Amino acid sequence: MSEMYQKEVPLYGDLIDLVSKVNTDVLNKQPDIRQQLAHTGEIDRLGMERHGAIRLGTADELSMMRRLFAVMGMYPVGYYDLAPAGVPVHSTAFRALDTQSLNNSPFRVFTSLLRLDLIDDEALRQEAMAALDKRKIFTDDVISLIERFEEKGGLTAADAKQFVKEALETFRWHDKTPVSKALYQQLLSQHGLIADVVGFKGPHINHLTPRTLDIDAVQAGMQAKGIPPKAIIEGPPRRRCPILLRQTSFRALEEAVSFKNPNGGYETGHHTARFGEIEQRGVALTPKGRALYDQLLSQARRQLGVTPNANNALEYYQVLESAFAAFPDDYRALHDEGLAYFYYQAVDSDTDNEPTLDSIDVEVEDVNDPLSRHMVTGLLEQGIIRLEPIVYEDFLPVSAAGIFQSNLHDDSTNDNENDNEKDEHSGKQSSGGINSNKEAFENALGAQVYDELALYQTLQAQSLKACLGQLNSKVLKRVI
Repeated sequence: MSEMYQKEVPLYGDLIDLVSKVNTDVLNKQPDIRQQLAHTGEIDRLGMERHGAIRLGTADELSMMRRLFAVMGMYPVGYYDLAPAGVPVHSTAFRALDTQSLNNSPFRVFTSLLRLDLIDDEALRQEAMAALDKRKIFTDDVISLIERFEEKGGLTAADAKQFVKEALETFRWHDKTPVSKALYQQLLSQHGLIADVVGFKGPHINHLTPRTLDIDAVQAGMQAKGIPPKAIIEGPPRRRCPILLRQTSFRALEEAVSFKNPNGGYETGHHTARFGEIEQRGVALTPKGRALYDQLLSQARRQLGVTPNANNALEYYQVLESAFAAFPDDYRALHDEGLAYFYYQAVDSDTDNEPTLDSIDVEVEDVNDPLSRHMVTGLLEQGIIRLEPIVYEDFLPVSAAGIFQSNLHDDSTNDNENDNEKDEHSGKQSSGGINSNKEAFENALGAQVYDELALYQTLQAQSLKACLGQLNSKVLKRVI
């Protein structure tokens, strides 16, 4: 998919080169980051880190997409309602679930379902539904292979190769549209994203995203190379210990398309939707940490008073940094205050006090229960175990909406879009507005989405149990 997208959007290849150079510089100059990534197993996956985004139009498309991603061990994690932020979709992210699978294949696809009910023109809504009902976004062969996978529990090597070839056709760009230019313009007047979904043959990848270790350096590098970046880096401010997710992108390209006319021919036009995104990922936050993040982000946006944009970018970054001074910027403090999730790892030592690796049975249900916390604190204080951050694998609704909006129109002067009261975790407004509809989304999906916070909690608990299982009982008794 990356190779296909680089051919379709050559500027994305330039972005990959820039991110690779920045990451190399960071690893060479900051050996502590290299060591951290090595300890968590992320160092080998850094160069292949990607997430993509697609937009679907119907429940049937979403349900089949779930089945397609399941062939690759990718499952729906999290629910995101972007409607309160002015984007008429709700979404999930398909990805692997456990650490080993994520390190083997960190690819994620942020997958949105169009909210046709948010089109206020009834006649236009019916035309949009009719256009979506006519299209077929999956090849017959890929559907057959999905069914074979579900029946047999796997695919042969030859079938898997064919599956990849057929699946790519779903995500390929088509410059000939199945709708008229007039209908496209009507959809565009409702929302650019509606036109992007309804107006084309399928859910072309609208962006791919490499992972960087320094998003500020990439933002400056894009400007230096003449790659037009969006005005604002979305998410938390720059920190010594990164949290959650920071995102930026280069502006969407204007691409030539051909609209179908009543005579069966085509007339020329253009469409703007596809872009290149960059992400910097930090430690996953607990519910307590997410609540503090939401509070501080909302505080900063209220203080700014308008939507962050090119005209107030410097002021916004200053306000944001000031607000987040209340968020600890130290991994040990984040751990001790229960704000973030961590792996626990035994520290290798050559001293006489090195714990043996005899396996013992240690039950750890919750790292926050008094006995476990006392034990962990003692082990950390004595340097017997260490903390390594569990990287945040998911997304932020307000940040995603900011990326989408900036690539659907000019984000230099959108001051009148005040989204100060939006909650990053749920995607809901803090008061009033459109309510999330998770149940309807899951009905369309044909399955429940996984709770991302429960997944992080499980990873942390599993790592503690495995870590303590390496330490001999004598060491543990000494600590307790």
